Amino acid sequence: MQKRVENITHILDKHKAEAIEVFDLRDKDYFVDMAIIASSLGQKHTTALLDHLKKELKPQESFNNVDESGDWVVIDLGDILIHIMTPEYRVKYDMESFLSELGNGN
Repeated sequence: MQKRVENITHILDKHKAEAIEVFDLRDKDYFVDMAIIASSLGQKHTTALLDHLKKELKPQESFNNVDESGDWVVIDLGDILIHIMTPEYRVKYDMESFLSELGNGN
């Protein structure tokens, strides 16, 4: 699992994603074991990062679902969820607070 997460974060970093954060949710009451959040530089960059992940992670990763809008892409790898957001969406939806509070009784 850790090697897979490192590979994903390396690809995101290599292609100029910003503020990459990893959340280990294995001991939390959530439907995935790990979540990764990264900021893009804008809508076109969000789509480009998705394309890079698809090219560089296949065939070793199975993309169960991809939910795509210009400002936010969610990639479901089964046990890992990847969120790529424009900076505005990242501030607006504040996924970091949500993921950090999981399992804390909040």
